[in-house]
Amino acid sequence: MAPFPSIKTTRFFLLFAFLAAAFLLSGCASVPNMDSTFRYRAQAQPVPTIISDGRRFTRVEVRSVMEKLKRKDLSAENLARHMALEQAICGCPLVAGNKVTLLIDRPAAYRAMFQAIRGAKNNINIEIFTLLADKAGCGLARLLMQKAADGVCVNLIYDSFGSICTPQSFFDRLRQSGVHVFAFNPITPLGVLPFRGRRSPVHRDHRKLVIVDGSVAFVGSANIAGTYARTAGPIIGTEGKKLPWLDTEVQIEGPAVAEFQKLFLKTWLVERGQQATKANYFPVLQPQGNELIRAIANTWGGKNRDDYFAFLAAIRSAQDFIDITSAYFVPDEQLVRALTNASRRGVAVTIVLPHGSDSRLALYGGRNFYMQLLDSGVKLYEYRGAIVHSKTAVIDGVWSTVGSMNLDLWSILRNNELNAVIVSPRFAKAMEALFRNELDNSEEITLQGWERRSPMERLLELLTNPLVYWL
Repeated sequence: MAPFPSIKTTRFFLLFAFLAAAFLLSGCASVPNMDSTFRYRAQAQPVPTIISDGRRFTRVEVRSVMEKLKRKDLSAENLARHMALEQAICGCPLVAGNKVTLLIDRPAAYRAMFQAIRGAKNNINIEIFTLLADKAGCGLARLLMQKAADGVCVNLIYDSFGSICTPQSFFDRLRQSGVHVFAFNPITPLGVLPFRGRRSPVHRDHRKLVIVDGSVAFVGSANIAGTYARTAGPIIGTEGKKLPWLDTEVQIEGPAVAEFQKLFLKTWLVERGQQATKANYFPVLQPQGNELIRAIANTWGGKNRDDYFAFLAAIRSAQDFIDITSAYFVPDEQLVRALTNASRRGVAVTIVLPHGSDSRLALYGGRNFYMQLLDSGVKLYEYRGAIVHSKTAVIDGVWSTVGSMNLDLWSILRNNELNAVIVSPRFAKAMEALFRNELDNSEEITLQGWERRSPMERLLELLTNPLVYWL
């Protein structure tokens, strides 16, 4: 097997090539205005659609559900309007009757995923940005090859850029063992040339999704890699310490799993031009719990920004509090305006951001927005105990989201992304407890303290400001 290329060298040249390609091929695309795009859809959909076990809830039942979900002093009508707008944005229903388990780090996520895969009887579908040939990746590969040998249909989509440091022989061995594998948007030497009609190389599949037997799904931020430090290069802000990475996943059981299965199979069909190998992808799913779930996805290259607009809609509908944890935070004008407006109308807005990062550009690019946010009353914290890679939010103690979407323009404009929206006071309490733990390990960035930051910090922000569109 050929030795791994130099990580720093590989990432440097890939970043250079991707940024060059982005300028050449992406033009001046911008995030559409949410109001002009979705106003008419929201007006046409006065109440959300809820389904479960093949049945659509009546309007009376929907109103009853909204009443049960509301918190004291918060309006059920506001929640219903928000859910209707969210449906207008993404076109997919809320699914009732699910059980959601919060997995707060990669070891916990891996244990649950691998256990589910070991028990697979019919099919395993995986869509992943980074799959490395290290201990975690090789452990997964052995499991997949064994299940394929047992007659289970195994389908794997990996991103060719996110897995650039994984040797092709790793994937060849999976194929030879009966695993159906394909690379999303393969990177080739000619792939960065600006030929008309060619897909831009900056369009990536950033989703993290594992589905077993069509009955259990894992969604979140965790790639399959023993450590990101091997591929991330220098970690800014850690003073040389070897810190863990903070990821968040959810394990979903119940009727909503079918919605995530549809998204995986759609990607397979669109990218490969053929249906996935026949299997029992959609078994009858009985209710497993009380959580409402909506599966929301962005797709590359089009006008589909559903994840982002659903997030904006939730912020705009907030009445009490907004708690966000974001790995890469380089917001556009709409998001900054939504957050500052929420704070000024009395909503408690708190955001946990990384103090250490593998991307100096993203770290300092995001800090360009600190002053504006702090001045409006938004509370900002930088996490010190780990490298933040989570992408989560909980709003008003009822609406939560966990997934792969970063709050930066690269993620919003150029990636396939996937988030689970969970509407549940019970799950929101678990998310709030996780958020409080993150705050305990974070340092608050105050307005007075930020005004005293060093000239070097200000210079780095100034230098990255013109690049925020590409971060």
